[in-house]
Order: sequence, then C-alpha cells, then structure tokens
Amino acid sequence: MSRSPLPYNPKILELFRNPKNLGKMEDATVTAVAGNPLCGDMIIFYLKINDEGVIEKASFESYGCAANIATSSIVTEMIKGMKLEDAWNISWKSVIEAVGGLPSVKFHCGILAVGALKRAIRVYYKNKGVSPNWLPKEPSFEEKQALKEEELAEMLSKRMKTEEEK
Repeated sequence: MSRSPLPYNPKILELFRNPKNLGKMEDATVTAVAGNPLCGDMIIFYLKINDEGVIEKASFESYGCAANIATSSIVTEMIKGMKLEDAWNISWKSVIEAVGGLPSVKFHCGILAVGALKRAIRVYYKNKGVSPNWLPKEPSFEEKQALKEEELAEMLSKRMKTEEEK
C-alpha cells in the first residue's frame, strides 16, 4: 500500500518551512498547551499581554505535522495587536481560510491551534482571578475538541501498554 502526500497548498508549505513566531517566549505573560505528544500533534502557545488586555507578542512551539505548524503560525500572526476578546472570537474556520485551506483530515489542526489560544486566554484570566462577561463559563468547541484529542491519546497509550504487558 502506498500513501500519497496530502495536497497542501503553497501557503501551508511556506508556513511549514518558514513558520512565523516559532519558539519559546521567555517573558510570556501566559502559556498554554493543547494536544498530546503521543498522537503527534501538540502546541504550546506563549502570549505577552499588556495591561490593557492587548496581545503584544505571540509565539508557539509545535510538535506535529505541516498543518499543525502552519495553523499555529498563522494564529500567532492573526492575534498580534488584538484585544483578548477579539482574539477569543477567532474561529478555526477563519484559521483554515487564512492558510488557504486544508485537507479535511487536517481540520483538527486548526481546531487545536484555536483551542490552544483559547486555553491561554482562559488561563490568563484565571491567573488574574477575574472573568470578563464575554468569556464563556463553559469551554468552547475548540477547547472541548482539544480535550477530546488528549483523552483519546491517553486512552490509546494505556491500551498499548496493556497489550505490551500481555
């Protein structure tokens, strides 16, 4: 059985080869993780947020495929200079559109990138001990999807360990 490469567009390939804002941010105001290294897709988002609630800098580390790196890169570009409320309203569909589209089997990468962003925003407010009225009490779709991916990877890991012990 041969596998053909996914049909990534030139923008995805460019962001994969030359990602923007890649790397750990030492002076980050907040850090959040989404994904699971066991399944291959994991993102760490770093945000530098000023006193007015504006994202001054954003960077990421990614352990995953071209789509994972490209969507993380584009999210960091999209949110720089945004107020947290505006960044919260970014959808995974707008991220996929911003990278010029993705094969449907890779939509989860856009969802995971937005999930990491929303987790970072939620952690920021939790650390401050406040919750603005626009921040939903319940996790967003993207946050829930990121959690489901993490739970699935954990379940598969346990199952594989059990099989190895037999």
